[in-house]
Amino acid sequence: MYRFLLSRQWVILTLVALLLIPTMIRLGIWQMHRYDERTARNQLVSDALDAKPVPVETLTSPGHTVTSKERYHSVTAKGRFDTDHEVVVRRRTNSDDEVGYHVLTPFVLNDGKVLLVNRGWIAADGPSQTAFPKIPAPPRGEITVTGRLMPDETTEASGIKDLKGLPDRQIMLINSAQEAKRLGADVLGGYIAQTAPEPKGDIPELMGSKPGMENAALNFAYAYQWWLFAAAVPIGWVVLVRRETRDRREKAEKESGAESEETEPAAV
Repeated sequence: MYRFLLSRQWVILTLVALLLIPTMIRLGIWQMHRYDERTARNQLVSDALDAKPVPVETLTSPGHTVTSKERYHSVTAKGRFDTDHEVVVRRRTNSDDEVGYHVLTPFVLNDGKVLLVNRGWIAADGPSQTAFPKIPAPPRGEITVTGRLMPDETTEASGIKDLKGLPDRQIMLINSAQEAKRLGADVLGGYIAQTAPEPKGDIPELMGSKPGMENAALNFAYAYQWWLFAAAVPIGWVVLVRRETRDRREKAEKESGAESEETEPAAV
């Protein structure tokens, strides 16, 4: 009755099932690894958000690469804004996914070093985005700013191309090494997304108070989904075998009954 399992169709079906099971198990394991990685990154973000603000120069210095543990850590700096060398970062979105600019203003510390401060998001003046937008001025004189420490942006990490030939005072990436060359100054590695003081009229729109958390739970759900699929494959194979066996048995019984009727002698 089970000789049909040796047919070409069933051999192929069985081989496919045998290949699917370990593949789905491995995909589930991969999703669990992604879950663990994202959970660990989210924990680093939570730890940084819960940490008390520290002076910015305790975490970064000129040429320093901001690490994943330092990212989002709240830092403070005392100095003054240098609006003469202010630039805007193109193609940035706000919390409503509107496209505009981030305002990047050098902040000169009391020791002469420069900290890059992302003061927030502003809307573009027009569709062309070629003219330098109108930007509300920051507080004048010596002040203390607070923000979330962020690593330098690169094309590899962000996927944003560092285009050349842009309009005056417009850039694509926030990168301390590039800004150090432009300013001719010692620029601290990375930059901060400003959280305080809040601007008058809420413009620019502060972005540093809303760091993104990765959806690790989704990877956890995907892992179990793949494992359920892996468990369903042999169950489905057994169901198909039993159905095929039943159909063949019923067909054999019908054929046997028909032959009996043909060979049975006619009643006198």
